[in-house]
Amino acid sequence: MAISANQLEVLYEDNHLLVVNKRAMLPTMGVSEDQPSLIKIAKEYIREKYQKPGNVFLGVVSRLDAPVTGVTLLARTSKAAARLSAAFRDRKVRKSYLAVVAGEVPDASGTLEHYLRKDERHRKVHVTHADCPDAQLARLRYRVLKVSAGKSLLEIELETGRKHQIRVQLAKLGFPIVGDKKYGSQQNFFKGIALHARELEISHPTLDKTITFTAPMPRYWLESPSFAGLF
Repeated sequence: MAISANQLEVLYEDNHLLVVNKRAMLPTMGVSEDQPSLIKIAKEYIREKYQKPGNVFLGVVSRLDAPVTGVTLLARTSKAAARLSAAFRDRKVRKSYLAVVAGEVPDASGTLEHYLRKDERHRKVHVTHADCPDAQLARLRYRVLKVSAGKSLLEIELETGRKHQIRVQLAKLGFPIVGDKKYGSQQNFFKGIALHARELEISHPTLDKTITFTAPMPRYWLESPSFAGLF
């Protein structure tokens, strides 16, 4: 498989971090050798830019579903990977998303709280009850930014980081993400689904400072006739 490092949109990098804007339908990791992934492309980028022979260390700290775009955080050192992973586990990071959903969300803002369980056989996540085995609490806050032509643009702040969380919770509310047919969307989308990881705020793993990374949304969101009036 030929991997081109110029496929990477880098938002920030230093000796410990590499932050990129992931494109739609590119898996973060976990694919077969003959398939491209973000981690493979990022390693090739580091290898070429810094002329590093052999294996390149990169740890995936924040992982996005393949159809989702936006900020993805990679660690260039094991120290950074360990400290950042702990920060995510302890919920000491801020994650903000944009989503376009089908339907006009009536409340200007709200909090969604559900218990989720993974269905590995069908590669989906379902809403369940608190005492179900393997149930995980999922919580997010949303704010309606704009409503137009039967669609709503939402800003979402994650309080937990569960698999498919935003997708499942919005679908349960009755407003599936545009293009997300796995979770009930009846509408096509140009590429992937209309979910974008816009901002990520972290404490730098080795420096005494807080950094916010912002990923521009895909141009096709802004140019889509079906999203007219939302941007």
